Formats: sequence, C-alpha cells, structure tokens
Amino acid sequence: MPKRGKKYLESRKKVNREAKYSLDDALDLLQGTATAKFDETVEVAMRLGVDPKYPDQQVRGSVVLPNGTGKAVRVAVFAKGEKEKEAQEAGADFVGSDTLVAKIQGGWLEFDKAVATPDMMGAVGKIGKILGPRGLMPNPKVGTVTFEVGKAVRDLKGGKVEFKVDKTGTLHSGIGKISFGKDRIKENFLAFHEAIVKAKPSAAKGTYIRSIAISSTMGVGIRLNASALQTE
Repeated sequence: MPKRGKKYLESRKKVNREAKYSLDDALDLLQGTATAKFDETVEVAMRLGVDPKYPDQQVRGSVVLPNGTGKAVRVAVFAKGEKEKEAQEAGADFVGSDTLVAKIQGGWLEFDKAVATPDMMGAVGKIGKILGPRGLMPNPKVGTVTFEVGKAVRDLKGGKVEFKVDKTGTLHSGIGKISFGKDRIKENFLAFHEAIVKAKPSAAKGTYIRSIAISSTMGVGIRLNASALQTE
C-alpha cells in the first residue's frame, strides 16, 4: 500500500468511505478536501453497467462543459484552402495540411487536440500510429472530423471534453478546477452526467450508471448517490 501524506490522511477523516452523498454535500466535501498548493482538477469516475467487449455496448462521445475545463488547450487542425483560414480565425494554434503531417512524422507533437476535415483523413491516416496511442487522432464520433472546423476549434478551446468507457466499464474525466467554486463545478458535472446518460447504448441492460465518485487531483474519492442524480 502506498504511503499517504499527512494532508491526505486528514482529508480522508472528513469523508465516510461507505456513504453515498448527495451532489451538493459531495461538492462541499470536495472543497474541504482539496489541500494542494496548486489549483487541483476536479475528476469524475463512473462505473457503468456495460460490457465494452461488445461493440454495441461502447460508450463514447463528447460534451462542451458550460464553464470550460480551466485548462488552455492547444489545437492543431489539418485542413486546406478556405477551411485552413476558417480554423485560423477560430483560434487554432496550428493549421496545415501535408506540411503539418510531415512535421508530426518528424517527431513534433506540441498540441493537445487535433481536428481534421474529411478530405484530409487520407493524409492524417499516415500518422495514425503516432496520434492514436496518444489520444490525438481525429474521430468523427467526437466531432473532430468535420468540415465545420471553426465550430470544432471553438468547442475545444471553450471546454469540450471527450469520454470513452475503458475495458473495465469505467470512464474518467476532468470537469474543471477547484477554483471554479461549487456552483460552476456543479453545472459542469450535471452537463457531463447528462451526456453520459444520453450516450447509453440500447443494448445496455439493468442499471446503467452503477457508481459515481468525484475527487480533486490529490484528494479523497467521494461517492455519490447515483440514483438520486436522476432527479437533479
């Protein structure tokens, strides 16, 4: 078992590990258990009632958080002509076509998200083995393969987060910063929760959201009453 710091142990005393808290109570506890000197990220973990080994039980998508993520996102766009100009005007950090592909082939990866127009995916496919393992490959399922590059860039810059269930049926995401305060974190959480509910596969049977926990980067996991959230 890893050795825990004094601040973590003190925070853990404030949380009943067996209890399932209401969202408001959990967010109050969250503020009281974030003791790091930096602005910690608020993280959500959900265990879903799906079996991801079946294609019709995959849960994947994206949501634009109303208050953003609190993180500056560097966006690269693969586009040509007018779409290249559109991306630049929307605030993309890096825009290009074959030259951008070649730059990445040379080892450059100084960006956090990538967008591509459909006509560029043939060229982008050449660097799929570089982008894919790093979670940087544009994907139409999350809106990053599109001719609406301006909107895609603005969404990513404005707080769009992607989610995908892992092989254990769990998904994780950051939904903001502790400095946002309770109300803004709550708004982001509810938007994220709604997106997960809407992404429920038709093949999923029984209880869909089985458990939810929130925490700060260095803080204690706080379990939520998942069933009560349906009425939030």
